[in-house]
Amino acid sequence: MNFCLFDIDGTLMVTGGAGQAAMEAALESEFNATKPIEGISTAGRTDRAITTDMFGFHGIADAPENWQRFQATYFRQLPHALSSCDGVVFPGVRELLDRLAARDDVVLGLLTGNYRAGAELKLAHYELDHHFDFGGFGDVHHHRDDVAREALAEARSRHGDVDLNRVWVIGDTPADVTCARAINAKVVAVGTGIHPNEEVTAAEPDQFFEDLADTQVFVDLLD
Repeated sequence: MNFCLFDIDGTLMVTGGAGQAAMEAALESEFNATKPIEGISTAGRTDRAITTDMFGFHGIADAPENWQRFQATYFRQLPHALSSCDGVVFPGVRELLDRLAARDDVVLGLLTGNYRAGAELKLAHYELDHHFDFGGFGDVHHHRDDVAREALAEARSRHGDVDLNRVWVIGDTPADVTCARAINAKVVAVGTGIHPNEEVTAAEPDQFFEDLADTQVFVDLLD
């Protein structure tokens, strides 16, 4: 059995900044935090880590009640941001997911830094949610390696023994490569994210594709 664990942002799609816009709207709504955020990187990181940095930037206490307030409002804001931002599903993604889902020797999962509810909202907006029912998410983990470990644990919980030689992580950042190595998985890196291709290839993925438009090339990896 092959396990394909997909990143979302920069790999399956680009949302046009909807996630950050919704986060900033939530910070303003709940904490009156309107100062422009500077110096907080987002690519390849978990939402937990990003939000922690945002709280620190605005001097918001890292307290459970503040997390609950922020997340509830973020999840309300995100659908509006997705509708108003200029996002797109990358070439080949829909066809590839359809082809993989039709096979009885492939299991599709997620390995994403998004909060689980945020991932579901993004995938539903672009009508990709029906392909995924498990994965690793960025709700509690600050490090992407731990998200990978969560995704692998979920795969084992649902499917028993997992051959790590048949686990593929698909992502667009060097962090996707390193987290795959943390679970001894293979990596397909794509050049559709914000990192220059040379930075992604320097992390030494097993395969690098400019995008997923040539679905047959990807499918051939699994045979």
